[in-house]
Amino acid sequence: MLSALAQRRRFKDLTEQEILALAISSEEDDARIYRMYGKSLRAEFPASAAVFDEMAAEEDTHRERLIAEHQRRFGDVIPLIRREHVSGYYTRRPVWLVENLGIERIREEAANMERDAERFYLAAAKSTSDAGTRKLLGDLAAAEAGHNQKAVDLEHEHLTDEHIDDEAKAAHRQFVLTYVQPGLAGLMDGSVSTLAPIFATAFATEDPMTTLQVGLAASIGAGISMGFTEAASDDGQISGRGSPVKRGVATGVMTTLGGLGHALPYLIPHFWTATVIALIIVFVELWAITWIQNKYMDTPFFRAAFQVVVGGALVFAAGALIGAG
Repeated sequence: MLSALAQRRRFKDLTEQEILALAISSEEDDARIYRMYGKSLRAEFPASAAVFDEMAAEEDTHRERLIAEHQRRFGDVIPLIRREHVSGYYTRRPVWLVENLGIERIREEAANMERDAERFYLAAAKSTSDAGTRKLLGDLAAAEAGHNQKAVDLEHEHLTDEHIDDEAKAAHRQFVLTYVQPGLAGLMDGSVSTLAPIFATAFATEDPMTTLQVGLAASIGAGISMGFTEAASDDGQISGRGSPVKRGVATGVMTTLGGLGHALPYLIPHFWTATVIALIIVFVELWAITWIQNKYMDTPFFRAAFQVVVGGALVFAAGALIGAG
């Protein structure tokens, strides 16, 4: 790692030819990133995909102007120099990381890309003594500064109010299908299914440490099981529910948290204190599930409350009776 950092060039040590070469490779990378964003959005957000396609074409135009300037001054052989070869040069986040965070995050990242490019061209223009190159780099800095407005103009061209509304609904639907629905299923399973073993152990032993161990085992085991089951049950290609890995992680994590909520109070060595706190947490968990069902799944509040609270109460009662008996 240290050797790789030591081999990087400082920006101020680059020659004018290397600065042009760096600009060319950067424009190539940015065009490629915009096209990948467009590709990832095309199925669900075709209007926004068209915006990124046009932004990629704009970057291609910049690259062509830079190549022409390099040919004028230095010939056809362009040095191989990229972002990672320059110390302190701005980097780009991996496309897979950003595109997994949703359309608004992609738009925000695109705006950051344009600001980074503007700063680079301003610094590059100051580093050249050739009038033609300085003018080109200054023009590109101005173009990058204007790209945010260009993006707005493109959105107005491609995104009607109807498109924006449709895309917002599609994004919300995808969020619900990929994260909320699997996470809610996990939270319900973790909160409700672990009630019986945890409280059966609690009332049977009145030993906080034993109860905690059973609670940890039940919560973590249920999380692993639910996570793998969700991931393996549907690859998302036909159902449109999104990545099985994301859904599996959401389900597994929320299942585990649902169980741990009323298991961790048994870290307290006093049995009845721990039990009272655990019961309060169970009450909060069940009403939180009811609220999530009502807000994101459009389940009528009282029906959700009846299903979750009554079901949870029955499972708790079964565990407590078995333990006390």
